[in-house]
Amino acid sequence: MPRKPRRKNHQRLKTWPITFSPFARALARMGSVSMSKCHSQSIENPTPTSASNGFIKGTLEENPEQSGSSDEEFEGNIQADFSFFDPKPDDFHGVKTLLQTYLDDQEWDLSGFVDLILGQTTVGTVVKIEDDEDEGLFAVVTALNLWRYREQKCVMSLKEFLLLKACQEKGVSDQLRLLLGEQARNVGLLVSQRVVNLPPQLLPHLYDAFFDEVSWATEDEPTEDLRNSFQFKHYIILSKICKHKNVKQKRKLSSDSDEATIYIKPEDEIFHKFSSWSFCFPLRTQQLAPHEASFMILKSQ
Repeated sequence: MPRKPRRKNHQRLKTWPITFSPFARALARMGSVSMSKCHSQSIENPTPTSASNGFIKGTLEENPEQSGSSDEEFEGNIQADFSFFDPKPDDFHGVKTLLQTYLDDQEWDLSGFVDLILGQTTVGTVVKIEDDEDEGLFAVVTALNLWRYREQKCVMSLKEFLLLKACQEKGVSDQLRLLLGEQARNVGLLVSQRVVNLPPQLLPHLYDAFFDEVSWATEDEPTEDLRNSFQFKHYIILSKICKHKNVKQKRKLSSDSDEATIYIKPEDEIFHKFSSWSFCFPLRTQQLAPHEASFMILKSQ
């Protein structure tokens, strides 16, 4: 069943991240989703957040490159009703699959990292198809306080990984070390992974629900320490991008680096534009095309 409402008739708090409103609007434009009745994709409930039991009807488009060969060719879209759920232990393998290359080819305690995500039900959402017996996961979004989980092996490995990559960028290492150390009490690792062909009209509602949960947690958690652990001033985001490797093309596009970057997930472009600072590093995981990881710092009001 979809998640039950935690707070009814709750008014949205004013501690939203400075980027969210323009993010939602820009993301909606990027998705180019038509809301007319004749469109094949429709939203049954306009606000399927933690405070509602609504679901979103979307369309999963088949990726021909990932589809196996079959005797009969399938053309068209697959209609599906998506719902937002609190993470639970049964989601372990689905979340772990989505995060398989989160730290590139680094050997680290990914299982322990997934356990942290599933153990934090106050803030965290997974997206599934309504009444799907297989309970396949299509997206996960959450935020982990880096100070709260600082002694966890997986978090220590993640910090080491980021600091190692930051050493390759001038002036970045000191800023990152400060965020991961002295300022870690107010720093959240925003973990957002999804399948590439997830219907784009879900995304504004998914982040709407996420930021609602963060705001509510600052009031509703049972202890002061837990409430304070969601008072995020900064979010750290890891994402994957593609960059043109052709030298001539690089020179041509040097005046506008945005044109040389392809974002695997369109929402990452919005996050990137509103981030305080960022840096990129190459990935070693085998991909169909050359990929780089983008590291962003998102400031909250």
